Amino acid sequence: MTLSRDEYFARWSELHGGYDPRTGSAWLSGWLTLVHAVAQPLARRGVSPDAVTYGSLVVSALAAALAALGGRWLLLATLVLVVSGLLDNLDGAVAVLTGRTTRWGYVLDSVVDRLSDLLYLVALVAVGAPVELAAACGALVFLLEYSRARAGNAGGDEVGTVTIAERPTRVIVVAAALLAGGVLPGSAGDLATVGVAVLTALTAVGLVQLLPALRRSLPD
Repeated sequence: MTLSRDEYFARWSELHGGYDPRTGSAWLSGWLTLVHAVAQPLARRGVSPDAVTYGSLVVSALAAALAALGGRWLLLATLVLVVSGLLDNLDGAVAVLTGRTTRWGYVLDSVVDRLSDLLYLVALVAVGAPVELAAACGALVFLLEYSRARAGNAGGDEVGTVTIAERPTRVIVVAAALLAGGVLPGSAGDLATVGVAVLTALTAVGLVQLLPALRRSLPD
């Protein structure tokens, strides 16, 4: 199956509570355009969406392991982490392009996403970020995504709105912290702490953006 960009966007919208990326965030539209382009060759080769999902988890774990080595290994960890972020979106795109979207795939993707979020924070803690701050950040990320899931179960829009703290933003912030730590190994711990602090603040703002939108989408 071959879908044009607009056809892919329309199908993505159906799977995400009717949220249309073409009329919403330009950032999301650009990201999905990239994902669509990369997913097409995988779909043509018949790659399983679940295989891509599992692969993204393995790559996320590899990024955390490389980060734990410290020093210049953080540069490689940055690259691997960016690849994991791309794979995280590719599984859904491959499923849409191959007509193999399933409820199990939806659940698996959500579980792996949360595990990857955890591994990103583990990477920053391994570099030197405080565990307590990372735990607070993880709790906020979980609350953000859990709120979406519950709103969808209650008959509302599970996307609500595109916040300042979506997955691509989280990948960028963590990657930037690791990259900076690789360039300046002597300050890696401080830079990792800044990364977690920024991510925590962005996620808190994201919650403030999201909850009113979810409330408006819920039937009375």
